[in-house]
Amino acid sequence: MRVCVVGSGGREHALADALTRTGHSVVVTPGNPGIPESEATPPEEVQADLYVIGPEVPLVGGLADRLRAVRRLVLGPGTDGAQLEGSKSWMKRLLVEAGVPTARHQTFAAVEPAVAFLRTLPPPYVVKTDGLAAGKGVFVTASRAEAEADVAAKLSGASFGDAGRRVVVEEGLTGPELSLLCVCDGRRAVPLAPAQDFKRVGDGDTGPNTGGMGAYSPVPFAGPAVVEELMERAIRPTLHALRDHGIDYRGVLYCGLMLTADGPKVIEYNVRFGDPEAQAVLPRYAGDLGELLAQAAAGDLRAEPVWDDRAAVTVALCSEGYPARPRTGDPIAGLDQARAVPGVTVFSAGVGPGMTTAGGRVLNVTALDEDLALARKRAYEAAGLISWPGIHYRRDIAEAVS
Repeated sequence: MRVCVVGSGGREHALADALTRTGHSVVVTPGNPGIPESEATPPEEVQADLYVIGPEVPLVGGLADRLRAVRRLVLGPGTDGAQLEGSKSWMKRLLVEAGVPTARHQTFAAVEPAVAFLRTLPPPYVVKTDGLAAGKGVFVTASRAEAEADVAAKLSGASFGDAGRRVVVEEGLTGPELSLLCVCDGRRAVPLAPAQDFKRVGDGDTGPNTGGMGAYSPVPFAGPAVVEELMERAIRPTLHALRDHGIDYRGVLYCGLMLTADGPKVIEYNVRFGDPEAQAVLPRYAGDLGELLAQAAAGDLRAEPVWDDRAAVTVALCSEGYPARPRTGDPIAGLDQARAVPGVTVFSAGVGPGMTTAGGRVLNVTALDEDLALARKRAYEAAGLISWPGIHYRRDIAEAVS
């Protein structure tokens, strides 16, 4: 099968890697110079048997609809389903309608009522852009004054432009975070192996939120019983509510959850493979990923995911200044040495011509090994062999569970 993977980052490299392992022919568009299957051809002009859309922006922009209009087989929701990620307020309304547990929240377009609602909440405070913000639109703080300032900055357009001119203000939740990615065919959803990601830029969950600094899988506290509870309390009711809205959701439903003392609560939904969760989950996939995704895209999901028993740890290597103002254009050294470490794959994310830095998250170093402690050791061994001026990465990915 020929598969067109749409996107240009580490997630798309991981998808290409998983698909080629089982013999599928892959083109990644537009890709980047570090992804061998890259081709700078618009997806509408690529002839393929299956199209897998990686990033959220083209999904919200209707790429899946346009491809389906010309009878292409597509994994990815149309603009109607993509609202789950394109509008946090719409997502929250759907959760309430479906009876899915989530944080107490309200949506605002003006500062005064938002501040008034903040004053009814205990810390920590959470302020989110309603629209897309590349994973950086969430602000969490124990300071109400900081939360109020963030509300004002977002609603004025100063911090996130039009994406922040409406905000969702919600109570902060506490407990372990979990990412559960499910493949959906419109009526049925099957869970992939859970992962845990790390959003803040600094060790110990310090600093601003990013698109994700690393991830690991499996998650020791999220066994089959936990996954089934999440499917029953969150995923299946959400898919049912989408159908009630006339939405035929064929794609990946990424559920970000907090396992609170009161039970699991949904923090957010994304409408695609997570990044960097995909880089930790997909290397563990032991079946035919192309078959699974094609069945979902056709509305006839029959395959059950099959997993490698080994653990995976992914570390994101970032440019100086990320996430605020990443520096680019620096040559990347040590790739061959890192790839020679047993069990390690290096996925190219923000990579430019001549293997230079071209984004904030430049590379994702993933290691597979017998357990999380060994995988973590291998991942950091490989990461330490790679360099460019100003490189930085978290040193505590999967540390607490290794």
